[in-house]
Amino acid sequence: YAQDTGLPAGTADIVTCSQAFHWMEPERTLAEVARLLRPGGVFAAYDYVWPPAIHWEVERAWAACQERVRQLGEPDAPDARWAKGEHLGRLRVSGHFRYVREVLLHAQEEGDAARFCGLTITSGVFERWLAAGKSDADLGLDTLRAVATRVLGDRAWPWYLGYHVRLGVR
Repeated sequence: YAQDTGLPAGTADIVTCSQAFHWMEPERTLAEVARLLRPGGVFAAYDYVWPPAIHWEVERAWAACQERVRQLGEPDAPDARWAKGEHLGRLRVSGHFRYVREVLLHAQEEGDAARFCGLTITSGVFERWLAAGKSDADLGLDTLRAVATRVLGDRAWPWYLGYHVRLGVR
């Protein structure tokens, strides 16, 4: 577990956390990160912004799908989850870092309709609703898939992903 790695203290120059810090209990996790880092070591927690910029029609269909799921609420909420938008503040108030800031980065990848829809479904709420018995039509995934297939097809399109990177220097 992130809060109890069992690794030796003061042995890391950098500790990263990709797409997962919102699942970790922040106080104990940040204490463990600080224990692992050498003086001047860096903690970087980063998350990408979904959906990537691909095509306005696909993004509009994704937003409609998200709204449909938002109206349904949570089927079986996970035990604990911390808001990503509060990561930076948690680093600041932890007292473990002498310098904290957020940077925004971007990357370009490629993908087709199948990849876009597959990654959309892997976001927690969609998986939980599907496991609870909701259909693609109930969640609006059928419409999203149809739009993505019509617009993107099986051609590799450029995707522009944004990342929030929260940095803490010990």
